[in-house]
Amino acid sequence: MEERTHSTDQHDGWVVSPPDAAGMDADLLGGLARQFEAWDEANLHAALMVRRGKLVYERYFTGDDKAWATPLGRVAYHASLKHDLRSITKSITSLLFGIALDQGLIEDLDQPVFDFFPEYADLNTAEKAQINLRHLLTMSAGLAWNEDIPYSNPANSERRMIDAPDPYRYVLEQPTIRPAGAAYTYNGGLTALLAAVLQKAFGYPIDVLARKTLFTSLGIQDVEWVRYADGTPNAVSGLRMRPRDVAKVGQLVLDGGVWKGTQIVSKDWIEESTSSHINGVGLFFYGFQWWLGRSLVNRQEIKWISAVGYGGQRMYIVPSMELVVVVMAGLYDNPVLQSMVPEIILRRYALPAALAA
Repeated sequence: MEERTHSTDQHDGWVVSPPDAAGMDADLLGGLARQFEAWDEANLHAALMVRRGKLVYERYFTGDDKAWATPLGRVAYHASLKHDLRSITKSITSLLFGIALDQGLIEDLDQPVFDFFPEYADLNTAEKAQINLRHLLTMSAGLAWNEDIPYSNPANSERRMIDAPDPYRYVLEQPTIRPAGAAYTYNGGLTALLAAVLQKAFGYPIDVLARKTLFTSLGIQDVEWVRYADGTPNAVSGLRMRPRDVAKVGQLVLDGGVWKGTQIVSKDWIEESTSSHINGVGLFFYGFQWWLGRSLVNRQEIKWISAVGYGGQRMYIVPSMELVVVVMAGLYDNPVLQSMVPEIILRRYALPAALAA
């Protein structure tokens, strides 16, 4: 791997600062690039840190990558290049849902899902009638779904949804295996339903909604959506954005829905959506399309919020430290390293640097 750029003013809304001026240990952070330049297998593409509202660390590397399923070969990443976000897209969809709630276009999270899909009334059973919007947000609808197998496997439920003639019907026709709200099961199909609800509420698709209500306010212009065969933007895992712009989303959440003095998403939604609502995978809790976790650094427990994307994509938000960390990687075929690499950046570099300064 090869380091490409340091933090510079791109005139994109970020204030750039040396790490030590924002309370980060620059010497400790200096080891990050050295480690990952020497570790080709990690296939790290970008690591960014924002402290106290300032961009204090930014490194790009060269590595193999894909744009969703399309191989890109070796890419020399820099600040102007977009990257797959994969399921970080889900957390951005959650922010858009909050905006719909703020505007009164959606009134009640306990409203049954089938109220929004009368065209699928034939699929509505007594058990499925209990599924509400809150269950979609917390991935606890109780429907059969399997994304534990690789996405390259045609039996993967998200793959089957994408290939289905009617993706929404495919999700809603899945059998009920437990009561709604009883347990978390990772289910991208539920995020697809959230996006469909948003389109019904606003009257235009999620890419237009995101631009009108979120991205323009953040000064985010260079965005790409992977689309389904019928042209529908993929709200589950289809966003491609610059890492700097991903960091803006993290800062928005850290600041309670405010960017540059403007309230874009209500503070109430930020707090509610990033609170623990259900047990997720392993030791993680789950909010409304957000992961909640913690790290132990120098015997100090530090809680964080995270958006997680396949292949090593991460956005960490650490409220107690006024810290946002963004990691982009190309580890789509390495389930071990795609979890390990972002955790190393967070736990070995970002959090200790914030504590040490």
